[in-house]
Amino acid sequence: MQTILGATGQIAVELARELRRTTEDELRLVSRSPRKVNESDLLAPADLLNAKQAADSVKGSDIVYFTAGLPPDTDLWEKQFPLMLKNALDATRAAGAKFVYFDNTYMYPQDDRVLREDAPFEPVGRKGRVRAEMASMVLQEMARGDIPVAIGRAPEFYGPGKTQSITNTLVIDKLKAGETPRVPVRDDTRRTLIWTPDASRALAALGNAPDAFGQTWHLPCDDERLTYRQLVELAAEVFGTQPSYKVLRKWMLTAAGLVSSQVRELRELLPRYERDNLFDSTKFKQRFPEFQVTTYRKGLGLIRDESRRATS
Repeated sequence: MQTILGATGQIAVELARELRRTTEDELRLVSRSPRKVNESDLLAPADLLNAKQAADSVKGSDIVYFTAGLPPDTDLWEKQFPLMLKNALDATRAAGAKFVYFDNTYMYPQDDRVLREDAPFEPVGRKGRVRAEMASMVLQEMARGDIPVAIGRAPEFYGPGKTQSITNTLVIDKLKAGETPRVPVRDDTRRTLIWTPDASRALAALGNAPDAFGQTWHLPCDDERLTYRQLVELAAEVFGTQPSYKVLRKWMLTAAGLVSSQVRELRELLPRYERDNLFDSTKFKQRFPEFQVTTYRKGLGLIRDESRRATS
């Protein structure tokens, strides 16, 4: 039995599809209101803030994936995220299962150094501190050694469907709508983005590789590392539109945060758009040389095709 906690998010949905393609294990999907991804999925409604519900939801599991997310509300993150993770870890330990934690890079330095798995935690802002606290909890569980633990860490997303990220919202979704893309802060810094289905496929690979546990892994990305200028130019070529865009300068986003709570929640992430983002996933690629990373051109083509199908 493989169990996905937080099973309605983009990563979880693609993970469920990948596990069904690559394993014969029963698959249990856990969230407050779980929905089937595959016909054979088992559904387990549970609130991870409730320790008993969390424990009941993972009983009988061999592998537990933590992919739970929360809206970008700092207060909510501080109050709920660490408790959700603690309950998930306690439940997994009680079940004697393996634990695979899907992580992001909010706790990393927001500068242009190359980020590998041993990068220090230097969070900027409250959400970054929450993610640092959570990652440290998982590392402590890994060090304790009672259960096998693996961390799969991903940078910013881009992808199909309802992928939620700054790049999707400001650039890709604008292009799909025939509007002018908006580039956050600068258009000349190199970005490392991960194609969401790649993140899910890689997470499934880690969960089903016994030697992957006891380690942190950077999930695989296209190493071309385009600037936003280059990304817009490539996307415009793929979508058949003009490569025009507008740069939203940091001061503009800071000012917008005075009236928009949504923009205000994103302000602590802005420093990472001022510098090159060099997320290195060499370790994963060396361990899983057969893994095919989706190139930016292919990913953008898949988004274009999906958009055309939706409007035809």
